[in-house]
Amino acid sequence: MSKTYVILVDSNDNQVGVEEKMAAHEKALLHRAVSVFIINSKGEWLLQQRAMDKYHSKGLWTNTCCSHPFPGESTFDAAARRLQEEMGLKAGIKEVFSFLYREDLDNGLTEHELDHVFVGYSDELPVPNADEVMAWKYIAFDDLKTDISSHPDNYTVWFKMIFEKVNKHL
Repeated sequence: MSKTYVILVDSNDNQVGVEEKMAAHEKALLHRAVSVFIINSKGEWLLQQRAMDKYHSKGLWTNTCCSHPFPGESTFDAAARRLQEEMGLKAGIKEVFSFLYREDLDNGLTEHELDHVFVGYSDELPVPNADEVMAWKYIAFDDLKTDISSHPDNYTVWFKMIFEKVNKHL
């Protein structure tokens, strides 16, 4: 199996190198990431529950998909690629903001990412990749906000940080 590399960046999103993905998470190196949020015509958010074989945040609910651009790949192309690979969807997406965060995760890993957040609209039903996604659901924002408040440990750390900010861009 070939190694996957991420793009290392500074706090202004300037590329400063590349690193193997797991090593970047073990060393807490700042790297570029993408997060995609798909909303249907009813205003419901498409969430995924991460597969139990994921290297961190197993079984947690999160945004439609997320990943890292490959070296030489744009954030837009990475977001569109992962939407197709993880959820079997194609949708028009646009970047709405980016943010930097650092959080310790399970398994001794750290997310230290400059995350580019994309939003798109689709009524297409997902056909998820079982290696990536354990379950999926559409949920109204008010119900999502209530559930996160009641059950915060069911959601990924980055999703809890940004879901309200994403809602302001819809």
